[in-house]
Parts: sequence; structure tokens; C-alpha cells
Amino acid sequence: MHYWLMKSEPDECSIDDALAVPGGITSWSGVRNYQARNFMRDAMRIGDGVLFYHSSCPEPGIAGLAEVASAACPDPSQFDRRSDYYDAKSKRTAPRWIMVDVRALRKTRLVPLAELRRQKALKKMWLLRPGSRLSITPVSAAEWRHITEKLL
Repeated sequence: MHYWLMKSEPDECSIDDALAVPGGITSWSGVRNYQARNFMRDAMRIGDGVLFYHSSCPEPGIAGLAEVASAACPDPSQFDRRSDYYDAKSKRTAPRWIMVDVRALRKTRLVPLAELRRQKALKKMWLLRPGSRLSITPVSAAEWRHITEKLL
């Protein structure tokens, strides 16, 4: 099993929004970074744990827990000319971008970025590396345990 931190802007999809849909399942589409795409395509598996992270908001931080609910598949938004995520260079026969479904499990207390930075056990966490801006990052088993057992 792997663990992930997946960022979402709460005005696009918050943990509350994800929990409100039937089954709590949300398509994690619109990812347009090759490294984040590769994590979804090559390493994510159904059942992997997800820290649902609110970003680009007044107080970014972990807002809930989720799990990967589907295998990676082509992201349909890359083919939709009306979509903000349309990619004219992506072909149906060779799609560039993929997505997974994520099942929201529960809302947690907000664990702000500043609090994560104060945790010695998280000093090597990918999210906390200087210049880290990826929307999807791996979380080690030790980091997952520390966050879920001590901070949530």
C-alpha cells in the first residue's frame, strides 16, 4: 500500500464537496504536471491512502482522509475544447493525461501547513521541501502514521 497527499483548491472541490457526492467518489482530473501524472499512472493503486489537502486558500492544510478508488484512466477533460484543461496536442489514441477516482472517507480537523512544518517527524516530507509545488506527492508510511495518529 502507498500513501499520497493530493491537493485540491477548496473553491473547486473541498473535502465537504467530495463527501457530498454519492459514495464520496470524485474524479481527480485536470492534473497537468508530468511527475504528478506519473505518480497516478505508475504507482497509485486502488485502496491507497490519501491526505486530502486544501491548497490556494487562506489557510492551506490537510482537511480530510480519502482513498484511491479507481485505476488510472485517460482524463476526458484533455479532449474537451470547452474545458480549462483541454490539450490540443493530446490524442485519444495516445492520451497525455490521466486521472483516478478518489473516495473521500472523512473530514478531519484542518492541519495547517505551519503545523506540519513544526513536526520533526515530517522534516523530510515531500510537501515541505523548498520549492515543492506538485499537486500529488508521495507520503511515507512513517509520515502517514505520524499524521493520522498524532495530528488528526
